[in-house]
Amino acid sequence: MPSVSDTDTSLRFPILIGDIGGTNARFSIVLDANSEPTEPQIVQTANFNTIDEAIQAAVLDRSSVRPNSAVLAVAGPVDGDEIELTNCPWVVKPKQMFANVGLSDIVVLNDFEAQALAVVALGEEHMEKIGGGTPEPNAGRVVLGPGTGLGVAGLVHALHHWIPVPGEGGHMDIGPRTPRDFEVFPHIEKLEGRISGEQILCGRGLVNVYRAVAKADGKPAPFTTPAEITGAALAKTDPVAQEALETFVTCLGRTAGDLALVFMSRGGVFLTGGIAQKIVPALKEGNFRAAFEDKAPHSALMRTMPVYVITHPLAALLGLAAYARNPSLFGVQTAGRRWQA
Repeated sequence: MPSVSDTDTSLRFPILIGDIGGTNARFSIVLDANSEPTEPQIVQTANFNTIDEAIQAAVLDRSSVRPNSAVLAVAGPVDGDEIELTNCPWVVKPKQMFANVGLSDIVVLNDFEAQALAVVALGEEHMEKIGGGTPEPNAGRVVLGPGTGLGVAGLVHALHHWIPVPGEGGHMDIGPRTPRDFEVFPHIEKLEGRISGEQILCGRGLVNVYRAVAKADGKPAPFTTPAEITGAALAKTDPVAQEALETFVTCLGRTAGDLALVFMSRGGVFLTGGIAQKIVPALKEGNFRAAFEDKAPHSALMRTMPVYVITHPLAALLGLAAYARNPSLFGVQTAGRRWQA
């Protein structure tokens, strides 16, 4: 593994940046070290067979600028020359992209590394605070985001660099605590016999919880999408949807609190993604913060830790742009994750 100083190799401009999730892929170009990213192009992954086709249609066919390098963040573990996405059939093949897309230098990061970088790149005007005290400037931070799946990353400050710590924390076990939980959890759909964070804390997870609440009480469950459930819950027009969202928010608070303990996140816990942005009123109602702080014997410590919802819709792209402009500011390990033609 290289030292932090080994990661200070710059990339040749223009640099293509891409945030590739399970449902949407977002692309932009950073022209030089002083430029903001160009107008983002957003496509649905289901509309293209490969990432190469998406880049061609969304970026290259729309611009005369030809990027030399790329920094791509993908929703899945980065391992080997063929990188599979967790919730999308695309396989990223950097060596093939040299010929197909005309790139000569490609760095591939985990998508929540990009979200972690965004925490440093964004100002507080792009965040909504959900309780807690004042963040310590260089203390550990953690980012988690319920979306197509549940993404998790840490962020630590060491040797004058911000170092993102990627992982697959969304697949940790999650279990019942209250008597009501023990009524509902048996009806939550399992994955190979267990309930992980992603079975609850993502879009399909919210639907999963909604159906489980309905089954526990023998009630109908007419809604089929996360948007329908959150809409009915926030409007307080459907008791089953309301309880499903309350359970979702409580479980998110528990998981966020667990991760805050792992990373000793005195610098803050950051919730990202469209779901978190849409449910800010529910996050402020109190059960999120109560679940986050309910970590005896460390409840007093938890009360001091601030939680923020990142409200910028393209936060990951801004994190990638900050890295692309000046990689030496960040301790991003590129061994095994950088390909050069």
